[in-house]
Amino acid sequence: MLCPDWVFFRLLIAALLLPLRVRLCVRTLSPARGRAVAEAEPSPVAPTALAVAVGVVGGVYGIGGGSLLGPILAARGLPMTRVAPAALAATFATCVVGAVVYALLSLTSVGDVVPDRWLGLACGPGGLVGGSIGTRLQPCLPETGLRLLLGGLAAGLGTLYAVQALA
Repeated sequence: MLCPDWVFFRLLIAALLLPLRVRLCVRTLSPARGRAVAEAEPSPVAPTALAVAVGVVGGVYGIGGGSLLGPILAARGLPMTRVAPAALAATFATCVVGAVVYALLSLTSVGDVVPDRWLGLACGPGGLVGGSIGTRLQPCLPETGLRLLLGGLAAGLGTLYAVQALA
């Protein structure tokens, strides 16, 4: 097993999210440095390798890949107009592949590995509405505010996971 217990998992996520938050907020608050990074396009290999790694981690631990990919891409300096669609696509792809794999495993495995289809279907409309609202609001919001919001959310989640693991 890659993650022996929930305490280790929560510490792992906290260890990933907290440094991302620091890097994202520092780059956002130092504008000259942030602009220079945003203008430099990453090679096609780097985002592809990152997406594969995030997909594997997201699939193994059952989390949407966008929750990791979004802060990583934003911390690298990519504009939020490119980060948000990539994160949503990663989450969607990870969730669909994960649900299919678990459904196939339920046919051959002993025990309860079937995904909760009703919960998944209930989350779908919320994601659709949220994505629609987000695409309309994003051009109206400043890039700095979006980056700081993402950094704050990453810090909050990382801190929550660390507190839960240590409690």
